[in-house]
Amino acid sequence: MKKTAVLLALALAMSLVAAQSILGDTSTGVKGGVSQLCSDLYTLMPVAAMLMVVFAGVIYASGQMMGAETRARANVWATAALTGALIAILIVTVAKPVLQAIYHQNGFEIQCGNPLGGGYSP
Repeated sequence: MKKTAVLLALALAMSLVAAQSILGDTSTGVKGGVSQLCSDLYTLMPVAAMLMVVFAGVIYASGQMMGAETRARANVWATAALTGALIAILIVTVAKPVLQAIYHQNGFEIQCGNPLGGGYSP
């Protein structure tokens, strides 16, 4: 039992040392990681929301050509896809203020822009 605990503690310490050597200064590593996360959200979520809206339309339309039970299931699936699209849009809307509130240190401003330039950038 003690050998397992010692090995686990050693593995944890080694992983922290490896992470420190890779990141260098952890403050810029975390700040850069949070900014990259926010930029990735702004890149991925609108596309996912649009695909979910299209998927909902296709499922709903194809369900209308089927029987009553399949039509009901298609309506449920289409509603779930639309709900997912709305949640994706909500995530994009509140991502920057929430991350800024969590990681607000020494005036650090999270960069959450469109990496392609132009377009939507709060």
